[in-house]
Amino acid sequence: MSSPNLKQTVVALAIVQAFSLSAQAQTSTVAVPEVIVSGSKWVAADRASVAGFSDASLMQTPASVAAFGREQLQGLAIRNTTDAVRFDASVSDSYNAVGYAEMFSIRGFKLENETSIRKDGIAISGDTQIPLENKERIEILKGLAGLTAGVAAPGGIINYAVKRPTNTPLRSVTIEARERGTLYGTLDLGGRFDDKRFGYRINAAGEKLRSYVKGADGEREFVSGAFDWQISPQALLQVDMDYQHKSQLTAPGYQLIRGTDLPVNVSPKMMLNDQPWAKPVDTKTSNVGLRFEYLIDENWRATVNANKHNFRRDDFTAFPYGCSNEGAGFYPGYCSNGDYDVYDYQSVGERKNPFGAQALLQGKFATGAIKHELTLGASTFTRSDYYGDYVYNLAGLSNIYHNVNVPPAPGNPSTGPVSEQRKDSERAVFAQDIVTLSPQFKVHAGLRHVQVKRVAEGVEKGDWSFVLPSVALVYTPSTDWMAYASYSHGLQHGGTAGQGTSNEHDVLAPGRSKQVEVGIKGVVNDSMTLTAALFQIKQGLEYENGDTIPTFVRNGEEIHRGLELGAQGNAAKNLAYSVSLMAINMRQEGTGSAAYDGKRPPNVAPLKSTSVLEYSVASVAGLKVGGVWQYSGKKAFDNENTVYVPAYNLFGLSSAYATRIGGIMTTLRANIDNVTDKFYWRDTTPLLGGYLFPGAPRTFKVSAQFDF
Repeated sequence: MSSPNLKQTVVALAIVQAFSLSAQAQTSTVAVPEVIVSGSKWVAADRASVAGFSDASLMQTPASVAAFGREQLQGLAIRNTTDAVRFDASVSDSYNAVGYAEMFSIRGFKLENETSIRKDGIAISGDTQIPLENKERIEILKGLAGLTAGVAAPGGIINYAVKRPTNTPLRSVTIEARERGTLYGTLDLGGRFDDKRFGYRINAAGEKLRSYVKGADGEREFVSGAFDWQISPQALLQVDMDYQHKSQLTAPGYQLIRGTDLPVNVSPKMMLNDQPWAKPVDTKTSNVGLRFEYLIDENWRATVNANKHNFRRDDFTAFPYGCSNEGAGFYPGYCSNGDYDVYDYQSVGERKNPFGAQALLQGKFATGAIKHELTLGASTFTRSDYYGDYVYNLAGLSNIYHNVNVPPAPGNPSTGPVSEQRKDSERAVFAQDIVTLSPQFKVHAGLRHVQVKRVAEGVEKGDWSFVLPSVALVYTPSTDWMAYASYSHGLQHGGTAGQGTSNEHDVLAPGRSKQVEVGIKGVVNDSMTLTAALFQIKQGLEYENGDTIPTFVRNGEEIHRGLELGAQGNAAKNLAYSVSLMAINMRQEGTGSAAYDGKRPPNVAPLKSTSVLEYSVASVAGLKVGGVWQYSGKKAFDNENTVYVPAYNLFGLSSAYATRIGGIMTTLRANIDNVTDKFYWRDTTPLLGGYLFPGAPRTFKVSAQFDF
């Protein structure tokens, strides 16, 4: 079956199921619909594995963790990770272009799509939209992950926990319409076979994409299966697999006018990639995962899990960069009248194929009055990137206020032969012991030894080893409260010197980062969950120095100090709320250059918050209405802090009505984002010369979910 047929089939099945359910309800002998009351969408997941080596209670985890469970993802109408992270103030977009890969930063540090995106704890490529249809939770660890993940950006990691078979039959259908005619349908089927030792979970989705950016259209198809086999009371085997195809024209960002001023009076609906010869970015991804767990006895268990990820992309863009139509030109930058150069960019046949595996031995024992929860483990990870010489040819001039069609670049260019350009490998052994000293005090202590090797263009760039410590003291004065203080090391890949530098294509050695964090978590009057964390993270600063021919160096430090606050609960019987806030102070120090020292890293607001209210209408059982308020302070555009983008406030409205008709639970939802239709710069980045991305205008979303 071709992928377009798969997309159409899934949407059609979802619609047919929905109408068949409606018909069943109409022919039911029940004269009046039976109303049900659903739980608040803010009852968040209370467990996650992202900060340790197994699922653990968030209230007992000495780290700052956010988790969005399946019910919360549905209740908030979250269809991608970009939708989810706007509810956590510590996470921001970072070169997150519509139609391209989703990219994020946590605590002000840009995530590495090669190492910071995980599926059941194993790194996968984040160079495309991660499908959520087969995910039970999105888990976000804010801060260093050196002990549990090895190489990862200092801001943290995002882990996706896969849906597993259910013990009772699950049948769910969702259909949705949004934006300029985007249509979405998904199926979720779970249960056990006649032989109860075997379970299944099937998910499928199809999407006709019509973005708010006019012309950034496309399609997406997804299918997955997860199965388990309870071989014996002690042995469980789990297998999962998925496939996604996404094809969509990407929407590039804006550059500064003359390289110095923010563009004005531009529309977030404007498509700068609007050329007759423009092609969509076409991406195919797949995963095959395996997990085996064996219970040795009531205190010890062994676990092995692995994942093979495949990524393929044909990348095309009518790329906007620079201005050759005014004076000596601006590179980067657009002309005073909004003209910009259009380049024909092509990169065909890109491939990435990360593979990771991990083995754990975990057990509980005591030495006298001291209790231990011990984890011993080993992991391996390899990743190869294949691509050829890309095409980047000047085609003509267009304008940010009115598109100008230009002919394609002459000569019918094509990309070069695809070959392995980079290979990373990582080997690690690690140990962690959670020591219970008394009913009130625990110590979480661990070490990870990591061996990292990189080969680029067939040349070994380095073979390095690191030891990453992590220790946390936990104080639990009561069952409802805990406080912790932690110190940890992390590790991230070194950057690669860019074109035009004196050390072009050289790779810096991996860099060590360090974090100190103190936090508190608790429950107030059984009605409010409260979390707070103070943190400081340091890493070496990488940049191009100011020489005539710059050199890419690591020199000085980038220091992020911040406060995170979170609260959720019930302000009254029918009123639920959730608040997330991060205040952060960032500085670059020790470079010896006035252009960097004392300046803020770009694209990070010093204060960011999200507040949500949800009211259950007493007079209409099953009806909930809500509102969202997002605030972001001003952000630096560049490392030198010469340009800032303004702060903004955004408001959204939502409603949901849950009812049971003919025995079928039906939930209707409607959302309006950016109610005031405010223009704002959502995302800024110094990458590729510096780009800005407008936020979405007022958008609508309506959906219907059927559970039967």
